[in-house]
Amino acid sequence: MTPAPRPSTPDPRPSSPDPRPSTRDARGSTADARGSTRDTRPSTPDARGSAPRHRLPPAAIAIVPLVVAVVLALFAWPSARLAPHDLPVGVAGAPVATHAVEERLGGDAFDVHRYDSERAARRAVADREVYGAFVATAAGPIVLTASAASPAVAQMLTTAASHQARAGTIVPVEDVVASGHSGAAVPASVLPLIIAGILTGVLSGALAPTALRRAGVLVTGSVLAGLTATAIIQGWLGVVGGDWVANAAALSLVVLALASVIAGLQALLGPAGVAVGALTMILIGNPFSGIGSAPEMLPEPAGAIGRLMPPGAGGNLLRSTGFFDGAGAGFHIAVLTAWAAAGLGLLFAAGLRARRGVAVPAPVPA
Repeated sequence: MTPAPRPSTPDPRPSSPDPRPSTRDARGSTADARGSTRDTRPSTPDARGSAPRHRLPPAAIAIVPLVVAVVLALFAWPSARLAPHDLPVGVAGAPVATHAVEERLGGDAFDVHRYDSERAARRAVADREVYGAFVATAAGPIVLTASAASPAVAQMLTTAASHQARAGTIVPVEDVVASGHSGAAVPASVLPLIIAGILTGVLSGALAPTALRRAGVLVTGSVLAGLTATAIIQGWLGVVGGDWVANAAALSLVVLALASVIAGLQALLGPAGVAVGALTMILIGNPFSGIGSAPEMLPEPAGAIGRLMPPGAGGNLLRSTGFFDGAGAGFHIAVLTAWAAAGLGLLFAAGLRARRGVAVPAPVPA
């Protein structure tokens, strides 16, 4: 027979907690000495199934039409309201013969310059003092234009000459400084120069640690961009003529003015400064430049603003060096130099502020 099992008796020794301490890792799990872990972190919903915490309100979609309205207004408004505003034109010849022309040109549309002879009027057109001239000669009236200064203004003066002609007569029109078919591409060079300036300014902050070295990067990048642009615009496409070195210097100055402003704002305000500078040049400087027509053809104050910004000054400087042997370039050089100096000033001011902001450790008492 199999003996009956003995009944079990409880252990008289009281149970005690495990003396081995538990440890908590950085993830919030509790681990004991035996290596077992217990997650003490509060449960959270799965990120794949939970709704985003920072969702924009539905009214935020109103930003889209607002942006469209602003951009369209800035770009389309100047072109849709093209009309002469104190546009410089010349009148030459005997006062008796030119009196009627001066009366028709009077008002706020034209800024009439009076010349004694056809030769003086031609010189004024070639020196970019006026966009064109109405000349009364012994053989009849003629109109002088300069499509290199503005194809739009040259076309407008040509149309005005045909309207002034008597029935059955034709008023001769002479293009004193012609731009040729490729010259119409001058306005297309403005936006690439803006992009080059923005890129050069941003890269200067990534390639150089100090303000002085960043200035060196700005100058180097601007010169390289100017040489490349001249090789394409003049050497390959034949958009402009004139002296190759003068055109390269003009384009380099344009890029330097833009890049210096971007670099200075970046050093002072960080990425927000780059955004402010880039948007200002693209959304205001580009459409207000008036390179496709003329600053005096844009509605005010767009024309006045555009002449004082790097894109407008740069495009007009390129016309001066590329077609007029540098005539009328002084004002545009001064504008670009002022922008470059302002940008470099911001750059060095930000560097000085950064050096002063470095904490100087206090001396340790002995």
